Amino acid sequence: MSELANNTIANSPARAIVIGGSIAGLLAARVLLDRFAEVILIEKDDVTELQKARPGVVQSQHVHVLLTQGQRLLEQLFPGLAQELSAAGAPTVEWTADWLMLGRSKWNPRCPSDLSGRTCSRTLLEGLIRQRLSAYPNLTMLTGCQVKGLLSAKAPTRVTGVKLHWHSPNASEVDSLNAALVVDASGRNSALPDYLVEMGCEAPPETKINAFLGYASRWYQRPENLEVDWQGITIAAVEGVSSRGGVLYPIEGDRWIVTLGGIGRDYPPTDEAGFLEFARSLRVPILYDLLKDAQPLSPIYSYRRTENRWRHYEQLKSLPDGIVAVGDAVCTFNPVYGQGMTTAALGAIALDRCLQQAHPTKLNGFPLRFHRQLARILQAPWLMATGEDSRWSTTEGAKPRWSDRFVQKYVDRVFLLMQDSPVISRAFAEVIHMVKPPTALFAPNILLQVLKSYSKQGLTGAKLAK
Repeated sequence: MSELANNTIANSPARAIVIGGSIAGLLAARVLLDRFAEVILIEKDDVTELQKARPGVVQSQHVHVLLTQGQRLLEQLFPGLAQELSAAGAPTVEWTADWLMLGRSKWNPRCPSDLSGRTCSRTLLEGLIRQRLSAYPNLTMLTGCQVKGLLSAKAPTRVTGVKLHWHSPNASEVDSLNAALVVDASGRNSALPDYLVEMGCEAPPETKINAFLGYASRWYQRPENLEVDWQGITIAAVEGVSSRGGVLYPIEGDRWIVTLGGIGRDYPPTDEAGFLEFARSLRVPILYDLLKDAQPLSPIYSYRRTENRWRHYEQLKSLPDGIVAVGDAVCTFNPVYGQGMTTAALGAIALDRCLQQAHPTKLNGFPLRFHRQLARILQAPWLMATGEDSRWSTTEGAKPRWSDRFVQKYVDRVFLLMQDSPVISRAFAEVIHMVKPPTALFAPNILLQVLKSYSKQGLTGAKLAK
């Protein structure tokens, strides 16, 4: 085991532990480093090679979008990270001007905006963040081990640390660690609900909505002589028209990641001929035309675990002190909407804000306060993802409320109008990139155009609600 840090931060609890080296775990560790004398991050994978995909991230070979809000928050946590991404070859993209987006029935207008960011592989981004964290003297990263349980006290009910399991046992390794705060960032397979039950506490209720999206990805070399005026392409699946979609995503090394997806178990094949034929079957064949002569750089990777799931810790009457969860351990979204990493960054900022408001050495009642604040952050991306997934008749799980159906009808009209309106298209992009809340789509200038469009068809507000 690595030598544990000995430095202290005045008036701070001695130690925090983060379970899992995911993006959510790394960002949680970053904010904890400013609040605790020592932070220990526990990761079961070997992460010594910065640019090597690790087994624990089965999606690492697929497209990972860092939305504009996520880019800004990461720059706040790691000043200069955007420059490091550019130096590593990550393209700079202005999302509304450089991207081809096929919407409901036509290509969305392209227009300038301040929505920009770097597009890169998940491996590059995660590696650079780990590299930046390694400079902190009060961080210890334990690899090759994982948490197998929680240490706890009953009076009052409190998590006091973690039990460890080492993949390569050594007599010198410890089997447990104490901590003032444990942060579960172990992803969608989090065992925290089970640990809570073992402690005699209540497990959180869950909401699941599954559109049964499956996707397949392949990496390609960008053709040398290709001259185009765009950086990437998205072809959306449209309910009632086509269950299939695809994205071409530029990354470092002059490469593309191309992901094809199908909703309602319309899964893309993983053989070369089937993958290309699936690309040709999209609403427009632009991806097929680009790929049929492009040089593949990887096998075809498949992924099908894409359900939305929210563990509602915020609904519990009580939570043991000393434990919180972040990232996919709390809420996972259908990955097609690209919200995961940005939501993880928002969660880290919320964790930092809550710790700032808490007593520096007493965290009594902190977990429930944090999870209630986190729930307010999760509400908007959850509604965006599940609202889209609920359009499909093949989707299973919780059904949208009347208010959600009303908003969906309204957004449908916004979709149609933005195909001819750069102003609405830009506003919608700001919501998608989580720079503005969904309520921005109800701004007077947009609401007026929506009402006028219904008025032209002789529709009333009552019909809009149906």
